Amino acid sequence: MKHRIDPKVDCVFKALLGSEENRNLLVHFLNAILASDLTAPITAVEILNPYNEREFLGDKLSVVDVKARDAHGQIYQVEIQLRSYGHLPTRILYNWADVYSQQLQSGNDYSLLRPTYAIWLLGENLIPTDSAYRHVYKFRDEQGGVLINHGGIWILELEKFSAHCVETEQQRWLRFFRDGGQLDDNKLPDWMNTPEMRQAMSTLRKFSEKERDYHAYQARQNFIREQNTIQWEREQALKEKDEALKEKDEALKEKDEALKEKDEALKEKDEALKEKDEALGIALREKREKDEALSEIERLKALLANGAADLH
Repeated sequence: MKHRIDPKVDCVFKALLGSEENRNLLVHFLNAILASDLTAPITAVEILNPYNEREFLGDKLSVVDVKARDAHGQIYQVEIQLRSYGHLPTRILYNWADVYSQQLQSGNDYSLLRPTYAIWLLGENLIPTDSAYRHVYKFRDEQGGVLINHGGIWILELEKFSAHCVETEQQRWLRFFRDGGQLDDNKLPDWMNTPEMRQAMSTLRKFSEKERDYHAYQARQNFIREQNTIQWEREQALKEKDEALKEKDEALKEKDEALKEKDEALKEKDEALKEKDEALGIALREKREKDEALSEIERLKALLANGAADLH
């Protein structure tokens, strides 16, 4: 190949799994990811319009990377997301609900609803507290009882996936999406030696060798870089704002502590003055009592003196 092509870039991703010429790759990918959850392997799919049409003018229009339906009417949504952010889980749930609800038109019965499977490949970790790279979300209660078996949401974190040896088709696809941008099609590793992987590499080669496709890929790469830069700058601004608020909170905390210490000092001073006033009061009372005793003594002395004079 003239250029290395990253299969995670959305225009390449859609060509790999969302084009008619690679419909067999989509079937293989879905069977690989959902093997343990399907009652029978998928044999064929119809690739659908990725736009989830709005019923009303004010409805939010959502777009998915790849959307398909099998012979039983089950719906499959496949997404690639390079960056994680705080509201991504909300977006994932909203898109699943939108794809699921779009099955019904006005007046249709709920019995027409079919299972909907959403698969999200993430370039960055979304759940850092869990070391597992595969997360499956379905409709169960706290005890694990199933409310309805109508598909669910599969989240696959490529950063966490580190299989050194590929043992399953799911691992093969995940490693391809994780490492495909570094592969040399002239020296492919053994784990890429399957018809599906060679077909996938052929799609990458077209993006590398056809000028129009490569320019589209480059344009998309540049857009992603710009978005990543904007996101980074936004995160830096938020980080700086948080730091400033933290410093302000620390300053206010220190001010509160200083005021508290000042209040404590004033309280201690008030206590000392109160004790001094009480001591002074006691001293004055003792002096008054002493003065009264001396006055009484003087009075008694005067009486005794007058009495002695009368005797003479």
